[in-house]
Amino acid sequence: MADSLTPADLPGHDAAGESPLLPPELRAWMGLLAAAGAIEQQLRSLVKETLGVSHDEFLVLCLLADGPAHGLRMTQIAERLGRPKTRLTYQVACLQHAGLITRNTACGDRRGIQVALTDKARRLLREASGSLAEAVTRAIAGLEGQHDCTVMRALLPWQENPENDT
Repeated sequence: MADSLTPADLPGHDAAGESPLLPPELRAWMGLLAAAGAIEQQLRSLVKETLGVSHDEFLVLCLLADGPAHGLRMTQIAERLGRPKTRLTYQVACLQHAGLITRNTACGDRRGIQVALTDKARRLLREASGSLAEAVTRAIAGLEGQHDCTVMRALLPWQENPENDT
């Protein structure tokens, strides 16, 4: 009997299998959370193996790698990652101890701290980027819900997106 269930039979779903309780924006957000969680699971151990840093430290490295060459201020990093500055201070100290970032006083502001990647970090990121990108692709391919896959494919330009083909 369970095999004959349709999406409309699920509690809170209409005939098309959609949930009328959640507007599209909230369903898209839930899809993003599911996709981000899947990607994070794939990357966590791989990041530790290939780069020797924690997942949270990796996020700092990625943010710096994608930012301006002169680096970012600690406050900018904390805001972009949504992390408290105290937690970020610890992560930055670990990355500095590993020789992956530099910390300097921000130009024109003695209280501000500017953080930038070292050449060692750039080399490690370059070497690891292929396997890390493959892990992201695997995580996206492994998403169970069609909605999750559609949301992620729309966000990832390198993925084939039949809806964008003209």
